[in-house]
Amino acid sequence: MFPMVTGFMNYGQQTVRAARYIGQSFMITLSHANRLPVTIQYPYEKLITSERFRGRIHFEFDKCIACEVCVRVCPIDLPVVDWKLETDIRKKRLLNYSIDFGICIFCGNCVEYCPTNCLSMTEEYELSTYDRHELNYNQIALGRLPMPIIDDYTIRTILN
Repeated sequence: MFPMVTGFMNYGQQTVRAARYIGQSFMITLSHANRLPVTIQYPYEKLITSERFRGRIHFEFDKCIACEVCVRVCPIDLPVVDWKLETDIRKKRLLNYSIDFGICIFCGNCVEYCPTNCLSMTEEYELSTYDRHELNYNQIALGRLPMPIIDDYTIRTILN
């Protein structure tokens, strides 16, 4: 008789424990129902990037002295710097500067080590194209400043 009573007691304790677990999980589900949604409607709503966000690189042609420090510190030797030595003044003259963002890993070493601060990171992150050759930016494309998200009146900005 005692084993049968003990079995009923164990069954009752397990039933109460299971009901408690179900109640706790239901309370967690209800607490998540009151939260704001995390998903944003991307083309119409954009998150404001953080201050130290590493987006597309901006290049100022007039400040560059063609020292090629950016090429030496780049882990993949990415920036292409074409220059010509002016023999009369014994200085380098920059002819062409380009970066292929299809290969760039956005590490920021080139920006950090540039002695003249002619490179800077922007908050632009929409670089997708249908042709990978369009990701090779020359000094003219790198010199364009992107439109800040805050100033774009067609987009609703959302803080993190």
